[in-house]
Amino acid sequence: MAFITLTVLFVLIIATVLWNRSRHSAADAAVQLRRLGFVVAAVVLFLMVMSAVTIIRAGHVGVVDTFGNVSNTTLKSGIQFVNPFAHVEQLSWQLQELKETMDVPSKEGLTMGIEMSVLFHLDQDKAADVYKTIGENYVEKFLEPKFRSITRGVTASYEAKALYTSEREAVAQLIADDLKKEAAPRGIVIESTPMRRLTLPAKITAAIEDKLSADQESQRMTFVLTKEKQEAERKRIEAQGVADFQKIVTDGISDKLLQWKGIEATQDLAKSPNAKIVIIGNAKNGLPLVLGDVK
Repeated sequence: MAFITLTVLFVLIIATVLWNRSRHSAADAAVQLRRLGFVVAAVVLFLMVMSAVTIIRAGHVGVVDTFGNVSNTTLKSGIQFVNPFAHVEQLSWQLQELKETMDVPSKEGLTMGIEMSVLFHLDQDKAADVYKTIGENYVEKFLEPKFRSITRGVTASYEAKALYTSEREAVAQLIADDLKKEAAPRGIVIESTPMRRLTLPAKITAAIEDKLSADQESQRMTFVLTKEKQEAERKRIEAQGVADFQKIVTDGISDKLLQWKGIEATQDLAKSPNAKIVIIGNAKNGLPLVLGDVK
């Protein structure tokens, strides 16, 4: 359309100028008309060439719309040649972020404030379908309302404390999976749906924190009791070992063993180079009695 408008305006301007110049001389009318024809042809050719060249920006694809007939073939980034009468709509396939702040329900019927984002990009191969079925503002028409609906549906299946604890990552992943199922057939690729912030009523937040604190204290006491039981078991085993040792030693020592050890000691003393007086007594145990060295 821009090409047609520029051509018509230029022809009118040239025709007006040449008519003003030739109206005073009828003999020059034919010459001026021929000149006008050459000029118009050159201008039309130049405008056609310029209109046939389009530049697709980096990170975009071009959708060719010729009088309402959308081509299924999209144009890649760079210089492209198209029909001068066609309109080229450029759609970005770069990574984009949609931020949403909304009130969502929980399983208990509570209303929570939640801030989430959607990281997404356009499928290059389906850009023409997106343009035909949704339009260039597909984010406002499709992605935003669908994201809000899915988020509310998922949170309504979870209790508030689940969203307040480590299960929030599982909730965010479930939202992303459901949104992918809806967006993929439409030509929109969902990367992730990170949950940035969750706001609960003050009383509910305090109750959840108190419960978490009580659970941690209970786990700490369980650990202490387990440790004490293990220490008591260690001491019992140690005492049993000492008792068993004493019993073995007591049972193994007899009068005959002591007499034999006394004889061995006497023999060792007799073999010693030092002069000693060894008296073998007539005591019940028969052990030697060493009085001292002989100087």
